Amino acid sequence: MLVPVVAQAPSRQALILAPECPTRDCPLLNGAPQTAGMRSGFVRLRPGTSVGWHSTGSNEESLVILHGAGEALIDGQPNRKFTAQQLVYIPPATRHNVTNTGNEVLEYVYVVARASATG
Repeated sequence: MLVPVVAQAPSRQALILAPECPTRDCPLLNGAPQTAGMRSGFVRLRPGTSVGWHSTGSNEESLVILHGAGEALIDGQPNRKFTAQQLVYIPPATRHNVTNTGNEVLEYVYVVARASATG
């Protein structure tokens, strides 16, 4: 009698992390094996600076704005202004940049996860 082999997923633990970062961008969650694939980090931008253009690729991304004000520049779409206590969603395959347009430090947490093929 054949017994099916079942791969056991690594046991993942619940975490509580403080969004502290002495530099501009610090990872919080690093994907597998720490998570099932989600990544996140804490970003701190001085006034007038940006993170630089990049793409979400096959991922979707959320920005949770903690402090300050800024603008999400999204290829082919109008720029999206945001302030603290807002969430910015960036869909898969989207080239984008985030700029601090305010007079204070902009702080946010980004969360990136693979987009579902079934949407």
